[in-house]
Amino acid sequence: MAKNEKTVASVLAFEKKLVPSDAYFYGTSWNNREEQTALKLIEKSVRGTISNRLKPAVASDPLKLNAEVEKANLQKVDACALGEHQDTLKLSFTLKVLGGIEQPSACNNEIFLKSYQQVAKNYIQQYGFTELAKRYALNIANARFLWRNRVGAEKVEVIVTVNEQESVTFNAFDYPLHDFDITDTKINALTEQIAKALKGETAYLLIKVEAFALVGKAQEVYPSEELVLDKGKGDKSKILYQVNHVAAMHSQKVGNALRTIDTWYPDFAEQKSAIAIEPYGAVTNLGKAYRTPKDKVDFFNLFDKYALGEPLANAEQEHYVMAVLVRGGVFGQSGKE
Repeated sequence: MAKNEKTVASVLAFEKKLVPSDAYFYGTSWNNREEQTALKLIEKSVRGTISNRLKPAVASDPLKLNAEVEKANLQKVDACALGEHQDTLKLSFTLKVLGGIEQPSACNNEIFLKSYQQVAKNYIQQYGFTELAKRYALNIANARFLWRNRVGAEKVEVIVTVNEQESVTFNAFDYPLHDFDITDTKINALTEQIAKALKGETAYLLIKVEAFALVGKAQEVYPSEELVLDKGKGDKSKILYQVNHVAAMHSQKVGNALRTIDTWYPDFAEQKSAIAIEPYGAVTNLGKAYRTPKDKVDFFNLFDKYALGEPLANAEQEHYVMAVLVRGGVFGQSGKE
């Protein structure tokens, strides 16, 4: 038997199947949503105080501490807020759902390809993408994609329109962020539509999502913050994202929220918090990977077995592997290992 019959392809890539747009910010009123204005960024110049952790020699010497505190901490920052008479943030984006999970966008090993395609077909036949689709639907309904804008909001409504069909309204707080067992007729209908698209039964699925969050008059709202690689050349300490002078959230951040469905990682019982679908279960703001190769629960360990026809321990591991493929990425196995 040739060597490549037992190995994963060295060139292997999958296109993402959930394709969100950037999310745009508008200001409006909860009781009069017809009047909407695109929110623009505001540049502020502020004089802050020294608040970072100081060296022990400075912190323990009152004279040195006073001298340090007297220094002006001048900053230019971007901000974004509702208008004086607006109390509601509207965030709007679209989500395209694609099928074709059986076909990698690149694969240089025909024997592996046939093995993987059979596994993918078996998964579709057995599970029909229903579990993943339900979780994506719930993350739309619960407005997880609002991120910080969801915190402290008095009310949040999500209006979903699929392929220009009649719109459906969800009360976001009816659907918890970390429990994917909740369901109702509206969730079931959206689940079925997403699942059919992932299976390839629906050729075109475009979901329009509009979220309305009652946050309070003139309150600050939070678009994406830009990553400034060369901070020495910029005069701002915080730069927010905008598209054609409209405050916005990165499509990557929207996508991260939608794929925050992993409750199958080993520490979930302790953490009780869903994490985004990632090959190593990485949560960057915590500086932790919850799926490690050492424990053999990372994507690559599971995928290498699953795609070559070996059974996994349970259905949860199968759902996780397929969710990573829906996420997309480059997963080839180097021949140099």
